[in-house]
Amino acid sequence: MAKSKKTPSNTIAVNKKARFDFFIEEEFEAGLALEGWEVKSMRAGRVQLKESYVTIHQGELFLHGAHLSPLTSTSTHVVADPVRRRKLLMKRIEISRLIGQVERAGYTLAPLSLYWIRGRAKLKIGLAKGKKQHDKRASIKDRDWKREQQRILKSN
Repeated sequence: MAKSKKTPSNTIAVNKKARFDFFIEEEFEAGLALEGWEVKSMRAGRVQLKESYVTIHQGELFLHGAHLSPLTSTSTHVVADPVRRRKLLMKRIEISRLIGQVERAGYTLAPLSLYWIRGRAKLKIGLAKGKKQHDKRASIKDRDWKREQQRILKSN
C-alpha cells in the first residue's frame, strides 16, 4: 500500500504569520477532535489559522483561536461556536516531550498548517522560539533580496 503524499490540493489552511513571527525548530503532526459541521466547513475551505495558538492544559494540547466559519446549510440544528477550543490528538510520548520543551526551554507551540491525510484533518505544529524585531527586519531584507535576485536572473 503506497503512502499518500501531502500535495497542495490536500492543504486546507496555512498560517504564514507563524513563520514570520517565530523561528521554527521542529515540526509535529497532530490530529484534531472535530464535530461534524467543522469537518464540512473545512472541506469548503472556511478555516483561518492566522490568530490561533496551541496551549497545554492538564497534559493535553488544545488549539485556540482557529476560526471555522459554520456553513448555513449544515449547522442549522447545532449551535456552532466558530472559535471554540479544539483538542489535539498526539501520542503521549510526543506530548510529554513537547511539554518539557515548552516549560523548560522557553519554546512555544505555533500551528503552521492544516491539511488532509487519508480523509483525516491533521494540524502541523511547530516548536517555535519568538523572533525579536531585528530578526523580523532581517527576514524582510532576505525576502526582498531573493525577490530582486529572481528579477535580475529573469531579465538576463
